[in-house]
Amino acid sequence: MQSVYVKFVSVSLFAVLFSMPCKALNTQENVDLNELSEDFLKNIKNEVTTNKIRSKLYSLSLEDLERGLKTDAQKLAFWVNVYNAYIQVILSENPKLYDDKRAFFKMEQIPIAGRLLSFEKIEHGIIRKSQWPLGLGLIRKWFPNKFERKLRVDKRDYRVHFALNCGAKDCPPVAIFDADQLDEQFDKGTERYLKRTSEYKADKKEVAVTSLFNWFRGDFGCKKGVKKILKTQEIIPTTKGVDITYQNYDWTLDLDNWIEL
Repeated sequence: MQSVYVKFVSVSLFAVLFSMPCKALNTQENVDLNELSEDFLKNIKNEVTTNKIRSKLYSLSLEDLERGLKTDAQKLAFWVNVYNAYIQVILSENPKLYDDKRAFFKMEQIPIAGRLLSFEKIEHGIIRKSQWPLGLGLIRKWFPNKFERKLRVDKRDYRVHFALNCGAKDCPPVAIFDADQLDEQFDKGTERYLKRTSEYKADKKEVAVTSLFNWFRGDFGCKKGVKKILKTQEIIPTTKGVDITYQNYDWTLDLDNWIEL
């Protein structure tokens, strides 16, 4: 199966790169990275070709990314947009890749800055500040590489879990994030997702919530932090004596899932 991934990535990447004029690969071009990531998703949503944008992303250098993404807001808006965009691009072209989800997210298949990144690298390495993918948000990687260390956020933000779209039906819908409005957008996205996916039963003092709270418990401050978040969102009336259960996650592929924040 992995050989199929490699073949697919290689063909797609070279088709995009060699369809562009040489000047598109000039890394000295002044590019607004956040605007580029927004345009990437806008083009996908409007069914406009993304070849030029994908080529620009590949032609960037590590230094370009460092210069263009200085704050956590800029980093998060850019990488969430890029992650969500490539989920759409890759899975719309070859939905069978989703049959083996573990291999899909680990596969190095996203062309950025002269290399191929995995969805896992972007999510857990850059966006979640070098967390071990299976560490439940409680264990960091020991030896992240230079690329990851240079580009990762300075502080984890649990709200990214309600912004990243992994292609499944129960994933948060795809929004186009603007670094200047990111805090407000993250708040709106978090509120909408949690109110849609949470169910409080007052008679049992029990709340059923998304499994995201369980898989990344350390990002949320474990159960105590989850209850605090749920109370802030007015999903539960109190953090005292409330039991938490986790709902099954629907992994059915669903790419037509957009929202405006």
